[in-house]
Amino acid sequence: MTSHESGHESGRPGPASSPVAGVEAVRVLRKLRGADLARAREVARAALTHDADEAGALVERLAAPPADRRWAALVDGGGFAMASMSTADPAVGHVDLLAVHPGHQGRGHGRALLRAAEGWLRREGAREVRLAGNPPCYAWPGVDVRYTPAACLAESLGYERYRTAWNMTADLHTDLHTDLDTDLDVSADVARLAGLGIEVRAAGDDRGRVAEFAREHWNAAWAWEAAHAAGVHYAEREGRVLAFAAWGTRPSWFGPMGTAPEARGTGLGRVLLRRCLADMRAAGQRTAQIGWVGPLRFYARAVGARAERVFWLYGRELA
Repeated sequence: MTSHESGHESGRPGPASSPVAGVEAVRVLRKLRGADLARAREVARAALTHDADEAGALVERLAAPPADRRWAALVDGGGFAMASMSTADPAVGHVDLLAVHPGHQGRGHGRALLRAAEGWLRREGAREVRLAGNPPCYAWPGVDVRYTPAACLAESLGYERYRTAWNMTADLHTDLHTDLDTDLDVSADVARLAGLGIEVRAAGDDRGRVAEFAREHWNAAWAWEAAHAAGVHYAEREGRVLAFAAWGTRPSWFGPMGTAPEARGTGLGRVLLRRCLADMRAAGQRTAQIGWVGPLRFYARAVGARAERVFWLYGRELA
């Protein structure tokens, strides 16, 4: 673990990186690769008990954010944190992920890592820190309430809850009570849309067109997600993109999805959602997380999704 392999920012920790009793100094890494990346994956798999299957891939995704993102990994012998500056608000910083190996928990590593992350964000110009997702490349909307120690740590350091978000879960496996082959079959809908002059297809080399559509109608964050998703389906009429849906931008999750105002009411959202879920099932997933959900009723009716994961978004001002 040499400094050039890890992207070590400095040979000495900054003021906010000073170790608490019994915890070694936190190193600030501008890149996460080699042995440091392998160790972070190992810690994440052990610590993120509700996300162990995708924890390694999640760390890798956070370590390859948009090119213009300022970010760093804060590491010590017990765990790591990943922090980034918002591109939407230059005064806001995010702690994207914090994990401490179970064998090191209860020794002050989490507190030291969070304080170190705050220190790095302060030096980057942040006046506020959020324990909340930093789109388009994020772990979760906020702190999953099932990770109770993380919420306790946040509140003990003066963070306040300012919002609640949730995910929905869609079952993708077939059992005695669910005929998903029928439920996800949209061939009749595709034929109906063709009668309206609308073509539905999977994005290939034309994905750039879909990303530009997302940028035009929503924002750059959705455009980045569309460009980096594992799969994208979209609809067009006379060469104009009308709607899109993506999956796998964040491991095992569905989204984002959007329909242009002129095409709403045609059923495109339901069709594109089901095509994405069919891809996710074919990739071996038994469930799909629909992240940071707004319209609960739409997903519940379209694919029987249920609200399941709840996230608390925390924030505090930096002195």
